Amino acid sequence: MLTEATVDKMTAMKLSAMADAFRQQQETTQWNELSFEERLGMLIDAEWTSRQQRKLGRRLKAAKLRYPASVEDIDFQAARGVSRQSILALSSCAWIQEKQNVILTGPTGTGKTFLACALAEKACRADFSAVYVRAPRLLHDLVVARGDGSYSRLLAKLARTDLLAIDDWLLTPLKDPERRDLLEIIEDRYERGSTLIATQLPTKTWHESIGEPTLADAICDRLLHRAHRIDLKGHSMRKRDPEESGGKEETAKAANDTAKKKR
Repeated sequence: MLTEATVDKMTAMKLSAMADAFRQQQETTQWNELSFEERLGMLIDAEWTSRQQRKLGRRLKAAKLRYPASVEDIDFQAARGVSRQSILALSSCAWIQEKQNVILTGPTGTGKTFLACALAEKACRADFSAVYVRAPRLLHDLVVARGDGSYSRLLAKLARTDLLAIDDWLLTPLKDPERRDLLEIIEDRYERGSTLIATQLPTKTWHESIGEPTLADAICDRLLHRAHRIDLKGHSMRKRDPEESGGKEETAKAANDTAKKKR
């Protein structure tokens, strides 16, 4: 009777994982060999682990990653321009703590999106918030937000995010409203949050794609200042057999694409 009352109180206090662990302790005699402090510590560990897992699940869901990527699955083979040392350094997430940026450039199919998602996933595991978005979708969302009155709220949400990963950056030349919208986002985040850019275009061509010289200077200066740059090379990995790529990166992409087709 006392045990059930205790479990009910734990559940009422939203300590469900602790309640489950306590019930397990009561059902197994081996726990009687442990001291009170040891059993209490294990109960607290169970609740803490459960809460951390739920928090991570919420962060990953909010991040909306294109691929279920992780740095452990990155393919370091061949001359891709991705060194294990540089990725391990970024995996520490110190660059996010220091409000620095990452710029990923390279031809289509070289793994920019996967790498961006892997770094964002690592950020989520390190207790940072992250959001992945393609630049065309971001620009579209800003237009819609202007129309329905949520523009300021969207900018505030993007500014609060610890890591904003923008893929397909400058896929097409920008128009004037788009230039100004991007400047607002980048300015709000400058030295307040980290921005990851993934693009096919080398940084030296950004000014031309942005268009207006003054705005281009402002955007590029804020993004490239104190930025870590990785220039990926090689042929498209999409043309290779995932099982022959020497790693899990293409296999993860293929599995994700297959799941989407089934939906």
